[in-house]
Amino acid sequence: MEKERSYPVREPPPPKPKRVYKSVAVGEGAGGAYAVLLDGKPGLTPLRTHLATSSRALAEAVAAEWDAQDPHIDPETMPLTRLLATALDRVTPQRDAVIASLLSYVDADSICYRASHPADLRARQNELWQPVVDWVSRQHNIALTSVDGLMPAAQPPQVAPTLRRVLEAMDDTALTAFQAAAAHTSSLALALGLVCRRLTAADVFAAAFLDEMYQVEKWGEDDLARDRRQRIARDIDAIERYLALSA
Repeated sequence: MEKERSYPVREPPPPKPKRVYKSVAVGEGAGGAYAVLLDGKPGLTPLRTHLATSSRALAEAVAAEWDAQDPHIDPETMPLTRLLATALDRVTPQRDAVIASLLSYVDADSICYRASHPADLRARQNELWQPVVDWVSRQHNIALTSVDGLMPAAQPPQVAPTLRRVLEAMDDTALTAFQAAAAHTSSLALALGLVCRRLTAADVFAAAFLDEMYQVEKWGEDDLARDRRQRIARDIDAIERYLALSA
C-alpha cells in the first residue's frame, strides 16, 4: 500500500502589531532635528533610534504614514519610514560597510548584460540602457563595459575606485536612496541616475524591468510577478519622493 504523502504546512504570516498610539505629530528632536512623535513620545526605529530628520517635510510625510495605520501597523505601507530608519540604523553608523557592500556588485550591473538575440529585445536594451551607461561615463568618469549574454564579466579596474569616490561624496540621505534603488533594480548605474536626478522613478523602473516586460508581451502575465513589480514600482517612487522631501 502506498504511503500517504505529507506536505509541509505553510505557516501563516505573523500578525501585524495593532496601533496603540492615538496621536501623531512632528516636534523638536535632538540637535534641532524634526522628530516623529507618537502620543508625544519619540517614534523609534527597529534599533530603537529616535525617528528624526533634519527635513521637516520628510518628518511630516513619515508622520502621515504612521497616522494612516489603522487598526494595524503594516510596514509595507510605510516606505518613507523604512528609508529613514535605514538611514538612521544602518547607513549613518556603517557608511564604510554599506559602500563596500555596494562596490561588491560592480561586475553584476544588470544593464551591462545585453541579449545577443532576439534582435528586437537587444534594440530595446540599447535604446534604454546605453544612454544611461553613456551618462555615467560622461558625468562621473565611470566607463562601464557592456557584454553580450549573462556570463559574468569583470568591469575595468578603475570602475570600482571611481565609483567609491562618488559614493563617499554622497550624504547619508543620498547613499540610503542609492542602496535602496540598487537593491530593487540590480543596477548601480540606474541607482546613480535616480539619485542624481538624471532619471525619474518611472525611467528607472522601465529600464530595470525591460526584460521582464518583454517576456510578458510574448508569453502573458503572471499574477505573482505583476504584484511584485507593482510593489517595487511603489518603492522606487518612494525613493524618489524621499530624495525630494529631504532636499
